[in-house]
Amino acid sequence: MRVSSNRTRHRNRDLASLVVAGTVAAAACGTVLLGYPGTASADPIEQCTATTGAIVAVDFTHWGGGVVRGCDAHPTTGMNLLHNAGFTTTGTEHDGPAFICRLGTGTFNGGAQYPTPAEEPCVNTPQATAYWSYWIAEPGQQAWSYSRFGAGTQKPKPGEVEAWVYGGTDIGGTSGAPNFTPDSVRARNGGPSPSASPSATPTTSPSPTGSPSATGDPAAAAAWLAGQLVGGDHMENWAAPGPDYPRTALTAIALAAAGTQDPALRKVVAFLDAHTDAFLHPDGPTGAPDTRAAALLALVAESTGRDPRAFGGRDLVAALTDHVCTGAGESGRCTAAGDFLGASSPWVQSLGVIALQRAGVTPPAPALARFTAFQCADGGMAGSMIVAGDHCEADPSATAIAALALRTAPGYEAAARKAADQLAASQQPDGSLLPYPGAPGDTTSTAIAAQVFRATGQDAHRAAASAWLAARQGKDGGFGPDESTTDPDAVATEQALLALTGTDLTTVRHNPDGPTTTPTPPAGRKPDAARGSAYLTDPSRLIDGHYYEGFPAFADFGLTIDGAYALAATGTDDAALRRIVDFLDQQGKDASERTVNDWTAIGTEYAGGGSIGKEALLAEAVGRNPRDFGGHDLIAALAALVCAKADANTGCAAPGNYAYATSVFSQALAVMAQLRAGESTSVAPAIAYLKGLQHPDGSWPSLIPATGDSDVDSTAMAVMALALVPGDEAAQAVDQGLGWLAARQLPDGGFPGASGDSTNSAALAVQGMTLRQAAYGGQIAKALDFLAGQQNGDGGFNVAAAGQRGSDVRASTQVLGGATGISFGTLSRDLAGTPTPTPTGTPTGTPTGTSSPTGSPTTTGPAPATDAPSSGGVAEAGGVPVRTGSGGLASTGSQALALTAGAGALTALGAGAVLVARRRTAAAPGRHR
Repeated sequence: MRVSSNRTRHRNRDLASLVVAGTVAAAACGTVLLGYPGTASADPIEQCTATTGAIVAVDFTHWGGGVVRGCDAHPTTGMNLLHNAGFTTTGTEHDGPAFICRLGTGTFNGGAQYPTPAEEPCVNTPQATAYWSYWIAEPGQQAWSYSRFGAGTQKPKPGEVEAWVYGGTDIGGTSGAPNFTPDSVRARNGGPSPSASPSATPTTSPSPTGSPSATGDPAAAAAWLAGQLVGGDHMENWAAPGPDYPRTALTAIALAAAGTQDPALRKVVAFLDAHTDAFLHPDGPTGAPDTRAAALLALVAESTGRDPRAFGGRDLVAALTDHVCTGAGESGRCTAAGDFLGASSPWVQSLGVIALQRAGVTPPAPALARFTAFQCADGGMAGSMIVAGDHCEADPSATAIAALALRTAPGYEAAARKAADQLAASQQPDGSLLPYPGAPGDTTSTAIAAQVFRATGQDAHRAAASAWLAARQGKDGGFGPDESTTDPDAVATEQALLALTGTDLTTVRHNPDGPTTTPTPPAGRKPDAARGSAYLTDPSRLIDGHYYEGFPAFADFGLTIDGAYALAATGTDDAALRRIVDFLDQQGKDASERTVNDWTAIGTEYAGGGSIGKEALLAEAVGRNPRDFGGHDLIAALAALVCAKADANTGCAAPGNYAYATSVFSQALAVMAQLRAGESTSVAPAIAYLKGLQHPDGSWPSLIPATGDSDVDSTAMAVMALALVPGDEAAQAVDQGLGWLAARQLPDGGFPGASGDSTNSAALAVQGMTLRQAAYGGQIAKALDFLAGQQNGDGGFNVAAAGQRGSDVRASTQVLGGATGISFGTLSRDLAGTPTPTPTGTPTGTPTGTSSPTGSPTTTGPAPATDAPSSGGVAEAGGVPVRTGSGGLASTGSQALALTAGAGALTALGAGAVLVARRRTAAAPGRHR
């Protein structure tokens, strides 16, 4: 009866909503602003379970209200989910009620809607820097996805969780996601605990019994921790009067991890900013800095969107790099060479390494080498600053923090893994870790170990540790220090918060002020997009919608798509972009009568996943249908090319590889194309294979099968692809990849590639790092300055900082698109309304990269094949493996340079190069593909 009556009630509400919608739409041209009411008879929260109904969470923390959730047992749309769960909404005068401009709930501030009229008049569409963004987590999904649909058309699935967050994001939803996890608000174990309050309930409220959930309550822990602040902004030293600066810094990082106490976090960060000198220079401004303070303050800055090079008026990065001991006894504050000055424990040494890595700085070699003395024979790390030959006794906390520090340090991956394995071997049957033999299970040690288990993919160990931790949480939200003590402890709560929010000191990122106040990257030059586009679209280069770059009469279709990507990203010449897109879509022919289908080999047994993925991705980027582009269903073709097994005869290196996708670049392009098309089943093995290619240090190789190298370009492409994949595992892979990538930046701002200090690699690195703009803003600005310095008078770009100078079409396509920071996974340019182009010229038969308008020589780098897959594959010519593809997006990796010896021979093969190369590969399985 209950279900039946609910369904009737919801149908009536839906009909009422339609009436209200019509009324508001009719009034939209006037000044009347109407909204939707919530329902007083909202469904009780317990009626939404993991398999029925849907839960919506609205984040009011911007106004001090916390996260509030509500239930709709029978949702029909995202809009009705909001209203039936007890929330009220108001639209804008311009857009009507369909665009949610204000949200309110009766459980917060008497039902007042936010933002207030003073903050946002809701007349026109709000700016993307401050609006209610809409996020979805489907049943079982562990990460938020930016909704592709409006609330009126989104159809919630049984067990789905939705979220509304006020702040800023971009139109692709690559920033501004909720700071709470789907699991923290979704139903578990048959449904949330019953509550006497209305359906919309703050997630921070404890259950009636006061007992913690099986996974703990991070929001309650953060509330308890914030309540311990003295004066609302710092922790007090228990042993002596005055602030406890280290504890205050760690509290700030923990609150950033929780993301639910922004008002308190802002005060703590402001306090540390104002007291930086007192913490950093305890001996006065002329004394040497305390490197523990420098490391902790830098981590606070990096965790909250600040600049560690200008926090509290100090360069904290320099305070670390400039104060590494050269020998024992130096200044009376050095145990051995390599110590950060005054480091009192391996914990402090690890903090310094992590802080530098997060700032994009490779830690000094002596500082990393110091860990060889700290590591005991069993893999654990000593708890004190021992030297070689001293007795070594592993300490779990020191082992865990060192494992996090060394995990992405070049050359120390094995040491980090050995440390992580030692932690796993030391874990007790109940999931805890002991600070020393015979002691009770320790919350701090277990929490840091849980962070390591998550970072290193030891899921069973992490789950056991997390369950043990949850049992340590008290009714007030705080965590006891060990299993024998229930009194809450700040130190234990700080580390437990990191563990239960799925983060650690290397990954915490939350700006309590929102994206609008993220520090602006250092001022510097940027490439001139207009002049660069003019260079690319000059009729001597772009001929009837395509480029002739490597060999007369044979269009380079891969380079042509690269040019389209660049124009789509910059938005500087839609007419030229339309010419390229139409040429490809309408199967335009080059001077040798070939179409794009001859390049991809689609429909033949030698079709290449990378080239088809690249074409499909372009169709998606410009709003064309990839299932009907160039006369083919490109998405179906990709699905058919996902290998079921390793087979040299079909160009398959392993299950999940795409046929004839012989580089990480190829694999990533195809994955992005399938994901953007909404594929989920056929792409799963391809995603798993791409993830599996990642090295322990976070990087990806260039070629498939992997040759053991680590490549900037390929790593950038892989993280762009995995950024589209929901879930913590993919997000972790992205973070690790970006950490490795950022550490590769050269002093001039460039990045190493096949051609040296490469513009192509720098541009791809910018695209990758922009996925985490707040963390890498300074490095992005430095890379853009480097790229601007490589732009020539004709608007084009050099291939590299050294070597032959002159503008290159291939390099210019990548620099222009990459400098925008827009990922290929989210690139979008609407060509609707762009006039149908007319031909601009006839093929000249002259490669476009041979001269520039100024007459200065240009470079094309190692000449890739004109008609081989632009996704960066490897073909053969005369038995010699050679790199194929379209320049900027193809010439990836340090391996590429060594593979170009036969490029001229392959170019001479003409129209049949792709099929010939692939047939030879299939006929010679023993050769490198």
